[in-house]
Amino acid sequence: MEINHLAVLAAAFSDLLVGALWFSPLLFYKKWLKATGLQEEQLKGSQGKIFGLTLLMALIISYNLAVFLGEEGTGAAWGATAGFLAGVWAAAALVIISLFERKPAAYVLINVGYFLVAFTLKGFIIGLWR
Repeated sequence: MEINHLAVLAAAFSDLLVGALWFSPLLFYKKWLKATGLQEEQLKGSQGKIFGLTLLMALIISYNLAVFLGEEGTGAAWGATAGFLAGVWAAAALVIISLFERKPAAYVLINVGYFLVAFTLKGFIIGLWR
């Protein structure tokens, strides 16, 4: 098994990039904000802890995915497929939690979409950059 640590790092940082676009006013910010029940004032202030822990979790997820993609012969297509399938697991877990928390469908769909895109990109980067 071989893990490219730079690819894992790039895959982890891709979460921040996808999130910055996904949850921006260009895409789903206003709908996401409404679905969460948060107010813009609640989001202001220092984001260092949030982004730091987000990057740490993204690194853990990316290393975990890299272990599954560590076999010789893994390429971008299989990486993206495996990433998507891992995203399905994450999305299903979020749906279960959201059902019990009585979250609105918009909240679930926005976050599930993020997981599927982010995990697919992570797998693509890891599979491509072996």
